[in-house]
Amino acid sequence: MSKSLDIAVIGATGTIGETIVQLLEEREFPVTNLHLLAGSASAGQSVPFRGKNLRVRELADFDFSKVQLAFIAAGEAVAASYVAKARAAGCSVIELSGALPLDEAPRLVPEANGELLETLQPPFLLTSPAPAATALALVLAPLRSVLALQRITLTAALAVSSQGREGIAELAKQTTELLNMRPLEPKVFDKQIAFNLLAQVGAVDDSGHAHLERRIAQDLKQVLGVAELKVAVSCVQVPVFFGDSLSVSLQAAKPVDVAQAAHLLDKQPGIERVEEGDYPTVVSDAVGQDEVYVGRLRLGLDDPSELNLWIASDNVRKGSALNAVQIGELLIKHYL
Repeated sequence: MSKSLDIAVIGATGTIGETIVQLLEEREFPVTNLHLLAGSASAGQSVPFRGKNLRVRELADFDFSKVQLAFIAAGEAVAASYVAKARAAGCSVIELSGALPLDEAPRLVPEANGELLETLQPPFLLTSPAPAATALALVLAPLRSVLALQRITLTAALAVSSQGREGIAELAKQTTELLNMRPLEPKVFDKQIAFNLLAQVGAVDDSGHAHLERRIAQDLKQVLGVAELKVAVSCVQVPVFFGDSLSVSLQAAKPVDVAQAAHLLDKQPGIERVEEGDYPTVVSDAVGQDEVYVGRLRLGLDDPSELNLWIASDNVRKGSALNAVQIGELLIKHYL
């Protein structure tokens, strides 16, 4: 990349924002000036970048005409408030909360639907999908041509870091309190999360579906380019700090060749397939890694057109920050 941009990271003190900054440095992203932005409570903090400590400034006072690209990793309310301001200043935006409609801010996983950018005009407004959708889309990208997917059934076991620093702190505090036989009072989660599984992540609508479950389904359909695809999603909150684990069942239109599917996954950049007889976990494999780990490929018990598999991925690094940075790399290489 010969170009170099002035860039803003909004939500720079959060788990995802800090990881974006780390990846910009690790991947030698061509940054001329990096502006770190957050709310008033976090303004004044510093974040390391290329041997310096950059001061975080207050978002409300920022002039977006100073930058050509902004990453927004600060939640739906912030995205809704500042996207229009950024684009009015000619700044392209990569947003991570999914706050904006699909047609306004298309979902992008570069390895799966990077060609979508050819249909858009700057300043760009793009969304990095929900982490579970990003990981699954990466795995499904090489399989689409041979499976003729009819249905996806996904059970997503989500780490508490999906709720930011507050979720991490609550799990740590509850674990300490329970081990010391002290009473606890859930705050971030509606029930005890330590040593427990929660069958619901966030509030549900009148149909019983959580917002995140609907988001994952919608994100997947757009990234895969199959609006009519049937997708069933159940999200479970698990007492794990980082890393999502996905149990996936794929219904194809014809019998599946498992060896062919394994071969296609082996060829896909960004995927690490674990050989038969073993399986990946977030703790021993995925956390801190850029790859999505796949294992337990097998046909259905009584349906040769069903393919089941297991996915482990770092929700903060790969599912959120890295995918956003990869979108930025694609933009700067071909479109900005």
